[in-house]
Amino acid sequence: MRMQDWWYTTLMGTPLKLEPPLRGDVRTNVLIVGAGAAGLAAAMRLADQGLDVTIIDRNICGGSSTGKSAGFLTPDSELELSQILRRYGPQGARDLWECAQWGVDRMVSLIRDNGIDADLQKQDCLFLGEGRGGPKEVADEIAARRSMRYEVQGYTADQLPSIIGATGFTGAVRYPNTFGVNGLRYAQAVKGLLVNKGVHVYESTEAIGLKDHTVRTHLGSVTADNIVFCADKLQRNLTDYFWTYYYAQTFLAISEPLQDREIHAMFPQERFQCWDSHFIYAYWRLTGDKRILLGGGSLWTTYAKHDTWSERIIDRVIRRFREHWPSVAHVHFRQFWMGRIDMTRDLMPTVLREEKAPWIHYVLGCVGLPWATFCGDFAARYVLNDAAQDDRRFYRYFGENRKFLIPLWAEEVLGKRISFVLNQFYAKYRQVDQGKPSAPPPAGA
Repeated sequence: MRMQDWWYTTLMGTPLKLEPPLRGDVRTNVLIVGAGAAGLAAAMRLADQGLDVTIIDRNICGGSSTGKSAGFLTPDSELELSQILRRYGPQGARDLWECAQWGVDRMVSLIRDNGIDADLQKQDCLFLGEGRGGPKEVADEIAARRSMRYEVQGYTADQLPSIIGATGFTGAVRYPNTFGVNGLRYAQAVKGLLVNKGVHVYESTEAIGLKDHTVRTHLGSVTADNIVFCADKLQRNLTDYFWTYYYAQTFLAISEPLQDREIHAMFPQERFQCWDSHFIYAYWRLTGDKRILLGGGSLWTTYAKHDTWSERIIDRVIRRFREHWPSVAHVHFRQFWMGRIDMTRDLMPTVLREEKAPWIHYVLGCVGLPWATFCGDFAARYVLNDAAQDDRRFYRYFGENRKFLIPLWAEEVLGKRISFVLNQFYAKYRQVDQGKPSAPPPAGA
């Protein structure tokens, strides 16, 4: 396989163009640092309110996590609904699940309303149980969705052959109104919409310093009334919340195009986007041009301090995929790529306003495009300081002082990697908060 991000190749032949880097010093109402799903959502909200908005990104819009992701548009991210329900109780689970669903709906409406060519694929989700714990995880998810009165259909191992041509899974949970998308083409197209609205977009422009209301870049600076940081992997010189997020390394591979009979062998009735029940799970779906998009990793490389560039990790994921899907075991995977996805200690986003500098907002550790879209929009609405906003409770769910198994002082002793693994395992399988986050909303929110 060749190491190359397939999504970048899909930009070839499109009318999308690179925006030039910032040169010189500018002033603006709102500066957004980072042009992934969160930053773009924030910019769209603020531009629609008539503010002068500037976006800078060290790469291209969508060039980091958004444009390297598998493009699953589903409220699931690293946590299933049953796990959110156990932790937060019914009301908290409904709040959090539906804010992510809002992110799905927002992205889909932007694509459809503006005729964006982002390979939008309507595919129901299929969560597949595997191994000894698989039946219980499937049963828990079905029970959670039924208790919340969300649409769901369950399958036993004996029923699965009617909908998928796979073996070795112990059951499945299916639910609708979910999609797949090319995140890079989406981001680049939304960039075009923002430019048409008068937003100043500067690509290849990295934030390298922050002082008061001014962000320095390598060729200039931006001074703003408000600053919203939505960038991945912020360095210590840009935030004091460096210890609140880490990253997961994941791998993706894209196959050669499938024949129609091969697709029918995989999905006899209709196509699904799938993932399994492992802690480090594999995930896959079909693209519009009939390729298998497959992702996953290993426990060691997911949390490794340094990047792994070898294809041996994705090779293991591919081998396991072929064992489950014998009808397409002969299909070749042509390209693979890796990337780091920012995440928090409990797999929920962090959104906050800097207490000592309330004009600075942070959106950190959003896993999943819908979560990032909601959080970017949420932060933007509180930049507007609209007293009519009725969802301040999300500052409680997403506050940096919420409960964790390993507290910050211990994290500084154990190190981020060990602390994040333990905290995330605990949040996913054990933690119970019952909708009572400890941190109050920030002053003025």
